[in-house]
Amino acid sequence: MKVIILAGGSGTRLWPLSRTNFPKQFLKLKNNRSLFQMTVERSVRLTNLSQLYVVTNDAYKFLVLGQMEELGYKFDEGNVLLEPVGKNTLPAIFYGVKEIVRCHGDDLVAVFPSDHLLEDGPEFFKTVQKGRPLAAEYLLTFGVKPARPHPGYGYIKPGEPVGAGYRVAEFKEKPDEKTALAYVEKGYLWNSGMFMFHTGIFAGEVQRCCPEVAEAFRAEDINEIFEKVPAVSIDYGVMEKSDRVAVLPLAVKWSDLGSFDAFFEEFPQDERGNVVFNGGILLDAADNLLFTDGGKLAALIGVRDLIVVDEKDALLVCPKDQAQRVKEVVAALKEAGDERADIHLTAYRPWGSYTILEEGFFYKIKRISVLPGKKLSYQLHHHRSEHWIVVRGTARVTVEGVETFVRSGESTFVPSGQKHRLENPGKIVLEVIEVQLGEYLEEDDIVRFDDDFGRE
Repeated sequence: MKVIILAGGSGTRLWPLSRTNFPKQFLKLKNNRSLFQMTVERSVRLTNLSQLYVVTNDAYKFLVLGQMEELGYKFDEGNVLLEPVGKNTLPAIFYGVKEIVRCHGDDLVAVFPSDHLLEDGPEFFKTVQKGRPLAAEYLLTFGVKPARPHPGYGYIKPGEPVGAGYRVAEFKEKPDEKTALAYVEKGYLWNSGMFMFHTGIFAGEVQRCCPEVAEAFRAEDINEIFEKVPAVSIDYGVMEKSDRVAVLPLAVKWSDLGSFDAFFEEFPQDERGNVVFNGGILLDAADNLLFTDGGKLAALIGVRDLIVVDEKDALLVCPKDQAQRVKEVVAALKEAGDERADIHLTAYRPWGSYTILEEGFFYKIKRISVLPGKKLSYQLHHHRSEHWIVVRGTARVTVEGVETFVRSGESTFVPSGQKHRLENPGKIVLEVIEVQLGEYLEEDDIVRFDDDFGRE
């Protein structure tokens, strides 16, 4: 079996935690594992690492590889498939299938979103194994047995029994609460967005049900393919039109964490129903979600049914029943050209990360964390100088070809226009405070001469 993990989504309904440059699948919300990492760990119990493919985009490539490395996996970059532009789930899945067939021939394939929270105990793996015979004849989808009526999910109506599952009688869009209750009473299942099929059957049904996608993938160049291919979901493009679709009931706890109100079902609550991340003081407060970045004390007094998410550069406060409207905030920020829709103060790079601590006219202060054995590119800046103060570890600093070691408590200065590199030769994370001085301090003032990660 081969596995395709979809990891290209942006998760706008969890802003300001999830943003375009660091979406929800990479957030570490549970057991110090991201949703993506938990999906990978499930997948390698079904197949080996070399049979796993991740479909994402260029902006997330190093997040994928970095989080794989955190798990102790050395993942082949060739198995990271980069979409030039997001065109919804059908082109993403077809891209993965075409690559699998090219490299391995026809095979059984499972498809998992990377941004869902799933109870991956024995029942999940037993159900997947039960689905293998069905997936040899049908496009198989997994329908989660509903824990309650939920208007935020699509539904699947099971039809006549077939093997361990059922033929799909009908797919239903997200209903209102009254309709959701009726669906649950009639035995409908939640549409999980997880699939399993034989590559030959899938390709044939795409050709029959959505030929414009199959036609676009006849081109050789991936940029040309994604320029031509329509943006369409696998449900709308194939599953709702095909007569070879079956559903297998999946009796596990599952959530797509599509909005903050879902956190109340998935994370521990205190005795008054509050879900609290990173601490806080709550007095006569009930049924609230409080998420802070850990650097600030938050106190809630006499309130209930609130979502409070406090990041260093953004604060969200809304009633719990308005959580679905968070995406409207993102839309408003994008319309205004506000980069806080897309960018956190902390940015992740293949060598580690940096966090903006303070900035003003002609200066910016960052905390830079460099992973053991990693190095930044050999680069220069035309418009800024940099002062580095090492607060943890030992840095190897190269300026115009001259190497020096800078230890904890020591500092060095890099004038503008000089080629330089920062490197961590040690075994612990290197922490550096960087003070930038200059008339232009944006990230595009970088000229790279050498880079371990193939960046331009």
